[in-house]
Amino acid sequence: MPKIRRTRKHLPDGWELIEPTLEELEQKMREAETDSHEGKRKVEALWPIFKIHHQKSRYIYDLFYRRKAISRELYDYCLDANIADKNLIAKWKKQGYENLCCLRCIQTRDTNFGTACICRVPKAKLEEGRIECMGLILLHFSILNFHFIFTHRLKIEGISA
Repeated sequence: MPKIRRTRKHLPDGWELIEPTLEELEQKMREAETDSHEGKRKVEALWPIFKIHHQKSRYIYDLFYRRKAISRELYDYCLDANIADKNLIAKWKKQGYENLCCLRCIQTRDTNFGTACICRVPKAKLEEGRIECMGLILLHFSILNFHFIFTHRLKIEGISA
């Protein structure tokens, strides 16, 4: 007979402040995963998932490093529970990677010539008419919208922005 768990893992203080936002993002993730991918290229079907994954990680990163609104215990809990991507956040802390849209953009094995994504090239060095990374184009608008929505929500919930 399987062992029955009688204890529940303790949630850190402050969890109730970020839980509604994380639940909303999780719901959007479920919708993105179940959306029809007919008529889309293979990579296009993954773009909404990458976008929401980025939003969740950026939300936790901003609350801890920029606004200092959550505790270290809550931040570590989010990383250990895979709510936020610890590898992506580790890259954001490094100089030059602050606006990295996803880890896929720096993986050289995914390209034909062993180079990084076009979004990693400084804009001043790009030739005119070069195509920008689609992950970054999608994220640019969503980050602005995301920042407005969650800054407004934090003010309502009483967390200083």
